[in-house]
Amino acid sequence: METTEHACAGTNSETCAHMKQTPRSEELRHDVTCRINRAIGQLNGVKAMVEEDRYCGDVLTQLAAVESAVKAVSREIMQDHLETCVVERIQAGDTEVVDEVMRLFKKFM
Repeated sequence: METTEHACAGTNSETCAHMKQTPRSEELRHDVTCRINRAIGQLNGVKAMVEEDRYCGDVLTQLAAVESAVKAVSREIMQDHLETCVVERIQAGDTEVVDEVMRLFKKFM
């Protein structure tokens, strides 16, 4: 499932970076894209609230909604990662992926 490619940002070869790519189902891409667009819309709403000097409690409530939306996207991507990339790497004998997963879990705690 996981493939590796080289990607270059710009014309200078010194800006090339090593990048992994993971094919995702069309359904997952669509769902994640919709969730991200919704979170972006919520953030734009929060920005407008701040610009309009809206009540702090209302702004904080909307920020909590944005945070919840982003966490939902993270959980969905994490589940897909565990079910695809991690399983495949462990089946291939690469148990170092467990350390990677633990580092990822720590970022979300």
